[in-house]
Amino acid sequence: MTGARPTHAPLEQFPAFGDCLHIGGTPLTRLAERVGQTPFYAYDRRLISQRVAALRAALPPAIRLHYAIKANPMPALVQHVASLVDGLDVASLGELRIALDAPTAGEAISFAGPGKRPQELAAALAAGIVINIESETELERLADLAEQQGTRPKVAVRVNPDFELKAAGMKMGGGAKPFGLDAERVPGLLRRMTALRVDFRGFHIFAGSQNLRAETIIAAQDLTFELALRLAADAPGPVTYLNIGGGFGIPYFPGDQPLSLAPIGANLERWLPRLQAQLPEAQVVLELGRYLVGEAGVYVTRIVDRKVSRGQVFLVTDGGLNHHLAASGNFGQVIRKNFPVVVGNRVTGGERETVSVVGPLCTPLDLLADRMELARAGIGDLIVVLQSGAYGLTASPLGFLSHPPPVEVLV
Repeated sequence: MTGARPTHAPLEQFPAFGDCLHIGGTPLTRLAERVGQTPFYAYDRRLISQRVAALRAALPPAIRLHYAIKANPMPALVQHVASLVDGLDVASLGELRIALDAPTAGEAISFAGPGKRPQELAAALAAGIVINIESETELERLADLAEQQGTRPKVAVRVNPDFELKAAGMKMGGGAKPFGLDAERVPGLLRRMTALRVDFRGFHIFAGSQNLRAETIIAAQDLTFELALRLAADAPGPVTYLNIGGGFGIPYFPGDQPLSLAPIGANLERWLPRLQAQLPEAQVVLELGRYLVGEAGVYVTRIVDRKVSRGQVFLVTDGGLNHHLAASGNFGQVIRKNFPVVVGNRVTGGERETVSVVGPLCTPLDLLADRMELARAGIGDLIVVLQSGAYGLTASPLGFLSHPPPVEVLV
């Protein structure tokens, strides 16, 4: 209907029985009792397993799947994901420690980040993982550390491509960026490697994230493969590792629709014969974070007050932007939009009303839902923010106003 407000795409990953959400097969009210407090994050391992299986079915078998731990580094979750995928990607020493505790071989772990500290490089060297070189300085620093350790580091070059991932929620490549080495500078770095004691593995080329358009992901992957083939001509050894990033998005906001995997899989299938012919030893890695875990998580907070201000109903909860910055609209949104939110123990409810859900903090930014239609709720009911499995807890200002932190559970 013309002029109708867009709504959230149907999100049915968590069933409701008796008007109560079930997470990991457990009613939300019982899960809250089991956790022993609100607020909390809960992640459903079954949904993560199903997402990986769906990807495996849609993509060519030769494509390797890696999990980007930065999306959600909860150790129990990483352990579960690691059992399903082919490798892990880290962005800090803290994430590396979590990865090394998982059932993943060192050679299947890679380390990216534009400002790796010397102690991080030294730890990565000792662990025998693949280190994504982000600058000429980093290469020289790593070579010096390798001499001191008497080791030969496994390295890939992170490339800042000369193109962008259009319609990406966050652009990680193209133009001037702090990430990786500009594509035109890579041949010089590769030639420098021939004089250093390093074990060249390949390239990491990542253009952007949170994209819901298959056609733009396909276009970026086409450009990525073409760029990798050009750069391989100057490589000091065979390309065995080609990380093409990810960029797969999930629907968060009204009007968003789920990403279609079928055309992406078909395009990768079309590319593989050419890659095998020109880079016969290369393993193509698809690095995903949010897409694997984002839809499997919820943030749960309890209503502690219900108030009306000049005709507007406010549901005040015991958690807010300090726990879930993204849902408040303060983590990259230009124009604030609502995440999908429900009253978890009254999903449909007999009576509906338009309300705003706010946290306990003394700032007008502490807003979890702005004038959303929800089931009528009161003190003690549970507010659930869906699509919360990625960039939730660790992307939030937990120390703000010194409220207690939430807990996390994998169910």
